[in-house]
Amino acid sequence: MIQLVIGSQWGDEGKGKIVDMMAEKSDLVVRFHGGNNAGHTVVVNGKKFPFHLIPSGILQKKPVVVIADGVVIDPDVLLEEMAIFEKMGINLKKKLLISPRCHLIMPYHKELDQAYENARGKNKLGTTKRGIGPVYADKVSYNGIRIYELMNWPLFVEKFKFQTEIKNKILVVFDVAPIKVEACLPIFKKLAEKIRPMVGDTFSLFQKAISQKKRILLEGAHGVMLDNSFGLYPFVTASNVIEGGVNIGSSIPSKRIDEIWGVVKAYTSRVGGGPLPTELFDKTADGIRERGYEYGTTTGRPRRVGWLDLPAVKFACQLSSINRIAITKIDILSGLSQIKVCVGYKLSGKKIEFSQCGYQELEKLTPIYKSFPGWKEEISKIKSFKKLPVNCQKYIKFVEKYLEVKVKIVSVSPEREASILL
Repeated sequence: MIQLVIGSQWGDEGKGKIVDMMAEKSDLVVRFHGGNNAGHTVVVNGKKFPFHLIPSGILQKKPVVVIADGVVIDPDVLLEEMAIFEKMGINLKKKLLISPRCHLIMPYHKELDQAYENARGKNKLGTTKRGIGPVYADKVSYNGIRIYELMNWPLFVEKFKFQTEIKNKILVVFDVAPIKVEACLPIFKKLAEKIRPMVGDTFSLFQKAISQKKRILLEGAHGVMLDNSFGLYPFVTASNVIEGGVNIGSSIPSKRIDEIWGVVKAYTSRVGGGPLPTELFDKTADGIRERGYEYGTTTGRPRRVGWLDLPAVKFACQLSSINRIAITKIDILSGLSQIKVCVGYKLSGKKIEFSQCGYQELEKLTPIYKSFPGWKEEISKIKSFKKLPVNCQKYIKFVEKYLEVKVKIVSVSPEREASILL
């Protein structure tokens, strides 16, 4: 059994919780793309665990967690996360495997990210400034440095010095202090020594697991609206978020996947610039933001909030063959007298499909809404769908009917156990 969990919106849908739930029965939990610009939060017994690189399945006893080929690694962040889990008594040498094909986020990548954003001025993209775009740019332009090179120290130092010499010339143009290689080497040396026992051939591991019919859980980062190819470019991330990204980022063929779970937050949120057709700017938005604690796991920035955008989610479902839906944070809508859902768009008085829209169209269009009566009941302790308020049930059933995909999980609280299985 191979399962994939991906976000169907602009990220921050609650994937970490869904992955944590499913990981209980998984043999392998695999992160296949992105870097520490992504953040998953898991709540266990009231305690929050933020994740940026290590797959969130690590909190479960059974699975081995894998950082696969498509992930880009910031050494500082990886070392920090490893230290957290080691303090918890988790033996990472037995629990964590890292692909040597992973590219490293170097100090100059972060400086370039900041410099490019500064240069854009009022046209900033709203990147996390973690060096993600520049490291992927180096990857595709044959200038990247990987874990593979890090495991061969003289080769790593040679490549680091060469690339820094090039990048420093660019940084000087932006009035940014040049990178000093010798000052940076100790942290990379520490990383090399720390992770060497955990670096290994992930391809063979996956092939063996598939032949033995093991349970593999693929943990997506970000959301489909941020996919580098099919998202609202240039307000996107640097990697492919969709189903096809699995093969690119892990070597596991996408046709092997049995279940593709789309995680749908009961409303919409996003961090950073770019269009958000259903965005709210009123007290309703403020209330949702505070109740849902809509602040970035990675950046801490307040998220923009809006009504659920179903045309965008349906596009995500069709694009990635999503065949199961997990609805999250529906408890945050409790107490609202009226709830709206976007069911279509109009531009210049004419209906327009999401797939026909670039960022300019999405900034100008008018959402078409359907309104639902809300509910006042507290639902975070409810364990059965039939015990949810009738209006909440109707809301969920409408989402299911519109998307033409069955809702299989309804999350009613951040806690691990607070989910209704349909």
